[in-house]
Amino acid sequence: MIQQLKLEIAKLRRDKYGISSERRARLIDQLELQLEELEAAATEDALTAEQTAQNTSCTVRAFALRKPVRKPFPEHLPRERVVVAAPTSCTCCGSDRIVKMGEDVTETLEVIPRRWKVIQTVREKFTCRSCEKISQPPAPFHAIPRGWAGPQLIAMVAFEKYGQHQPLNRQAERFAREGVGLSLSTLADLIGHACVALAPIHALIERHVLEGTRVHGDDTTVPLLARGGTRTARLWTYVRDDRPFNGRAPPAAFFKFSPDRQMIHPNKHLALWHGILQSDVYGGYNDLYLAHRTPGPVRSALCWSHARRKFFEMADIRGNARKKKPAYEISPIALEAVKRIDAIFDVEREINGMDADARLAVRKQRSRPLAEDLRNWLLDERARLSKHNGVAKAIDYFTTPKYGRWAAFTEFLDDGRICLTNNAAERALRGIALGRKSWLFAGSERGGDRAAFMYTLIVTAKLNDIDPQAWMADVLARLPDKPLSRMQERLPRCWRAVPEKVPLAASR
Repeated sequence: MIQQLKLEIAKLRRDKYGISSERRARLIDQLELQLEELEAAATEDALTAEQTAQNTSCTVRAFALRKPVRKPFPEHLPRERVVVAAPTSCTCCGSDRIVKMGEDVTETLEVIPRRWKVIQTVREKFTCRSCEKISQPPAPFHAIPRGWAGPQLIAMVAFEKYGQHQPLNRQAERFAREGVGLSLSTLADLIGHACVALAPIHALIERHVLEGTRVHGDDTTVPLLARGGTRTARLWTYVRDDRPFNGRAPPAAFFKFSPDRQMIHPNKHLALWHGILQSDVYGGYNDLYLAHRTPGPVRSALCWSHARRKFFEMADIRGNARKKKPAYEISPIALEAVKRIDAIFDVEREINGMDADARLAVRKQRSRPLAEDLRNWLLDERARLSKHNGVAKAIDYFTTPKYGRWAAFTEFLDDGRICLTNNAAERALRGIALGRKSWLFAGSERGGDRAAFMYTLIVTAKLNDIDPQAWMADVLARLPDKPLSRMQERLPRCWRAVPEKVPLAASR
């Protein structure tokens, strides 16, 4: 049952990222709760069986359960030795001539509850007996005015809200239980101060993304509080990730918020940029592809995962079997299309991380014949289908001449830098999709802009394998040490080289 629930949750999560719905989200929550209860019950049953076997005198055959292999605890964690008092004499004969021959160590992971402290910064005053003037060292820099909150606290509140999807009211309640009363408005002030202080870093990340010649673009829905209820707003992301073709530029992502999905928004976001845009077939990008556009037309590279998904929904054998659907409801044409598309994906997995020229050479030799055969086969099958057939609609998504989509889908065959999918942008939006059920809605358009601001910092840090909270705390603490001309040194891609980051990260 546990394995079946895991498969069902994985299937629902895959569907959720394609077409989100409240019912599906609630169903995932219910299945995860059921999975949690089953695993807990399985553990209790195993322990009960062990105890019963030990207490009974008769010999019974043990259950054929595979004992889990526990991974060792991280080496950087501090170790506290608790030595059990050794015997002073032999437990067998009573002699006191015993010698230590070794020891057995059992490691148990424990956590220390969060501890709060108040740092008192003292500036001593001195008076001169000659001129009677007072001397005092200047006040140190603080992350916010008057310095009542330290950088670690500011970073924690910001990351909990946007990285862990914990609204400020829940954080305030938890702080109160820990004996520190911080009001909701006080915590909101911290977020505002953090956005102002980190604005230069955000600007550098956005500029770095738009300096790339290839960018992934996508958007997701965000409920926006409005009069009488909520309306659907959008969070847009643009991701620069050159690692698939062994590019040297570090990955980064920046986000934008808009109250709707009008095409004017991507036109503003990418007004001064031109290059290769990897995206879905959303028509809001069409103005970017115009030949007379200034500073130049954008090249479209469409996502094969989106196209494959339309066929896969009609060829999901395991899903249909689980729903007890008859075999004739599985489309053989869709199943064959999935197999042919997967052959192209197999080639991409082999060349991922190679240089652009090497990727292009392999694609010309192996992927181009597969793509051409796929298109010819799809067109032949399409000629036999009604326009209302679901498979026909999936084929039209791929090969519609009206929009020239096939040329955009096969753009990767002429440029080794282009990826086969737009998964980089979808991964950047995954945290937002998971967090919507926690924070429910954006309180205002300014709140949506702040969310986009903080997601830019957090997702970029994660793309560079950096702890976002530790990085933000270090940047807030050291901003006065660096002029704007050296602000590049505080970006996530450079932060790993800072030696002071180790104790900050270890102190969490």
